[in-house]
Amino acid sequence: MKIAWFCIPAHGHTNPTLGLVRELTGAGHQVFYFSFEEFRPGLEEAGAVFIGCDGYDFDMEDKDNADRVGKDQAFAVELLVSSTLALDEMVTQKLGEIRPDVVVSDSVAYWGKLAAMKHGLPYVSSTTTFAFNRYSSRYMKHGFGETARMLLAMPRVNKQIRRLQEKGYPVRGILDIVQNDNDTNTIVYTSAYFQPRSETFSDRYHFIGPSIRPITQPMAKTAEKTVYISMGTVNQDREFYRNCIRVLGRTDWQVIISMGTNPERFDDLPDNVRVYESVDQMAVLSITDAFITHCGMNSASEGLYFETPLILFPQTPEQDAVARRVEELGAGVRLRSIGEKDILAAVTEVLTKPGYREQAVRISQSFQAAGGAAEAREFLEKVGGAK
Repeated sequence: MKIAWFCIPAHGHTNPTLGLVRELTGAGHQVFYFSFEEFRPGLEEAGAVFIGCDGYDFDMEDKDNADRVGKDQAFAVELLVSSTLALDEMVTQKLGEIRPDVVVSDSVAYWGKLAAMKHGLPYVSSTTTFAFNRYSSRYMKHGFGETARMLLAMPRVNKQIRRLQEKGYPVRGILDIVQNDNDTNTIVYTSAYFQPRSETFSDRYHFIGPSIRPITQPMAKTAEKTVYISMGTVNQDREFYRNCIRVLGRTDWQVIISMGTNPERFDDLPDNVRVYESVDQMAVLSITDAFITHCGMNSASEGLYFETPLILFPQTPEQDAVARRVEELGAGVRLRSIGEKDILAAVTEVLTKPGYREQAVRISQSFQAAGGAAEAREFLEKVGGAK
C-alpha cells in the first residue's frame, strides 16, 4: 500500500505521527511524507520517503503569519488557500507519480485534504489535538466577538474559495475544508477516555492513544519529590521562571526546568534547581511527581502517560481545552497566577493530595489500553484497500 502523508511545519504535529509511520513502513507499506527540511531526519529514520515542501512560497512557514492565523480567520483562510495553490503543481505531479492508495493529512494541513478531494483519493485525518465536533468544541472558548468577525470576513473568505474552485478543487465553502464530520475517517492520538465527549463520535474515529518516544538519556532522581517545568516555546515570561526558581528553590524538591527557545539565563541557581535548554522529556517525566505545563496536547499526554499530575498553565484556546479536560478528570490543578505564593500552593496541592496522581494513573491506563499504532495501521489498510 502507498500512503501520501501531509503535515504542517510543526514538531507538535509531526512527532506524534512517527510511531505510526514506523509501524506502516515496518509492515512493508510505503509512506511518502510531504513535509519540510527540518523534519527530514526523523521522517527518514521512521522509514518514510521525504518529499520537501520548502521553497514553494509556502506562507505558513512564516512565524508572524502563524501567529496571526489564530486572530484573523479570514487571513487564515487566505493563507491556507495561498499555501495550497503554491504547492498545487508539485503535489499534483507527485501524486500522479506515486498513485497513492490513501491520503493522510494532519487535521490542519488542509492542502492534503484538498488534494485528496481534487484527485478523488480516500482520505484520513490525522488529529494530534482533541477531535472537535459540536459537543467537544464546547471545551474551546470562542466568544461572540470572534464569531462576528468571522461573519464580517465572509466576502474575503468566499473570494478565496473561488480561487480554489478555479484550480479544480471541488469545494463549495469553507466548511468543506475545515470541518470533519462523523463520515470522516480519523486517527486521534489520545484515548477515548481522555477525549471529551468521545461517545458522540462515529466508529470512523480511532482513538489510538499518544505516541510515546523511548527514553534515550536517563535523568537521575536526586530528591524524594521531583518538579518539572516546561512551557514549550510559547511562554517567554521571565518573571514566571524567576518566581518558580525563587519559591521552589527554597524547598527540598528536585526542580528541573526546560527553557526551550527562551533566551533567559540564570546565575546563582539554588542547589536543588537545574535549568536546561532542552531535556529528554520522557526521561524527566519518568521521575517527575508534579509537572508545570502549558498544556500542549503532546506534553500533557506525555506527563499523564507517566502518571504525573499536572499544574495547568495554558496559553492558547487549544491548550485551555486540554487544561479543562484534565481538571474535569481530576488529574491536575490550574495555576491561578505566576505569583510565588500561587506557584507553591499549586505544586504543594498535587504533591500532597493523592487523588491527583490516582486520576493521572487512570488516564495513563486508558492510554496504554488504546490500540496504538497497530490499530491505526489496520485502519489505514482497510481504508486503502490493502490486501
